Amino acid sequence: MFLIATMGTRGLAVLLLAAVLLQGLLPASEAEGLVRIALKKRAIDRNSRVAKSLSDREEVHLLGGASNTLRSEEEGDIVSLKNYMNAQYFGEIGVGTPPQKFTVIFDTGSSNLWVPSAKCYFSIACYLHARYKAGASSTYKKNGKPAAIQYGTGSIAGYFSEDSVTVGDLVVKDQEFIEATKEPGVTFLVAKFDGILGLGFKEISVGKAVPVWYNMVEQGLISDPVFSFWLNRHADDEGEGGEIIFGGMDPKHYVGEHTYVPVTQKGYWQFDMGDVLVGGKSTGFCAGGCAAIADSGTSLLAGPTAIITEINEKIGAAGVVSQECKTIVSQYGQQILDLLLAETQPKKICSQVGLCTFDGTRGVSAGIRRVVDDEPVKSNGLRTDPMCSACEMAVVWMQNQLAQNKTQDLILDYVNQLCNRLPSPMGESAVDCASLGSMPDIEFTIGGKKFALKPEEYILKVGEGAAAQCISGFTAMDIPPPRGPLWILGDVFMGPYHTVFDYGKLRVGFAKAA
Repeated sequence: MFLIATMGTRGLAVLLLAAVLLQGLLPASEAEGLVRIALKKRAIDRNSRVAKSLSDREEVHLLGGASNTLRSEEEGDIVSLKNYMNAQYFGEIGVGTPPQKFTVIFDTGSSNLWVPSAKCYFSIACYLHARYKAGASSTYKKNGKPAAIQYGTGSIAGYFSEDSVTVGDLVVKDQEFIEATKEPGVTFLVAKFDGILGLGFKEISVGKAVPVWYNMVEQGLISDPVFSFWLNRHADDEGEGGEIIFGGMDPKHYVGEHTYVPVTQKGYWQFDMGDVLVGGKSTGFCAGGCAAIADSGTSLLAGPTAIITEINEKIGAAGVVSQECKTIVSQYGQQILDLLLAETQPKKICSQVGLCTFDGTRGVSAGIRRVVDDEPVKSNGLRTDPMCSACEMAVVWMQNQLAQNKTQDLILDYVNQLCNRLPSPMGESAVDCASLGSMPDIEFTIGGKKFALKPEEYILKVGEGAAAQCISGFTAMDIPPPRGPLWILGDVFMGPYHTVFDYGKLRVGFAKAA
């Protein structure tokens, strides 16, 4: 999951739209030497949709890994995933001896394992999910160290315990995990999962607990420090929702070769990404490079508001009218254009027109204290003024149009139109289902190669026939330098592209999913 200690970001809306039931264990295929846990899905319940979930987080963390094909049962393990209407993917684990079953999100954006505790007495959410009973496990070890994780729309608190954790046929011994005794708010109340199993680096683990993934490697349960994700994006498919493979990857899940990029910041599965193209045309925003992370715990694909707005305009997504944006165009538009034509450094333009204060790297609202970048950034630590934000977006949009040799009148008119396409603060952007055929491909440049998303891949469809609703898979999230601009490539991207997380070589790989 992508934990956001944000940097002044809007929440990432996650659609929880279908109910799924876990099926019993199926025997492993002896030819493959792999253990598969089959999952069965239930019909979609459109009334269960909620507008907020775990993506509005208060700290940014992420992880990944990748590598070779599995060859024997000793070399890896497979856990099938549950597809919740292309919104979240769950798998089953066991905690304790005998194993107590829990449905968890396998999350490359965090590092801790937590499940509800039987001692969670005062949170309704706990009573709606499986709860861990320490007294029922012969391998339980008391720890007692307090723990808490704060999310944008909820939080969990409790204490650490130690016990065996079963993932597929692998049994991780003496695993430190959090027994959640408090789950306030509605986020976990409506969640279709019991807990979260983080696959992130230990550097971002709350309480410095060693992640499950690390213990798999250290206890010799897998030979290669690699895991991979295949997400089945066919929400109406009665088959499996996907698979996560520990110790390698299954060649049946991808086509061709993977494109690998190195991890650039340990603590995230973060890598450098190049330009973003809409309908084959550069947006210009990441031409000089942007940071990106692959996050299995984020359902949508999040990016800077300036680019998400351009995408919204091209796909006809409904947005919200920004009066601040329109004011910028009417009162400062010509001045901004003149400064761009005079080759003024773009990052300084908004400070020159008096709407931002330039701090050496970017414009920030006057009077707002800049948070030290090597400290956790709290959600209320940096709030950019709406006029400053609108100005910075206008500069990006005008730059892009000038690069296409558009006239000044056309540029100002285009920017004014974009002011009507800003993403909703709730994160959702509705589109016309009948227009999918005319929507452009969106391409992301990774490792020098373009990875395209087609409309049917980035639009989430809810329901069928006349009652169908379509939602854009893109949502806006602004993370300032030096950590940003940052793209979060969630399940909308990881569905079309099989993703490999290679801890041994510290790299992430992508290939077309089969």
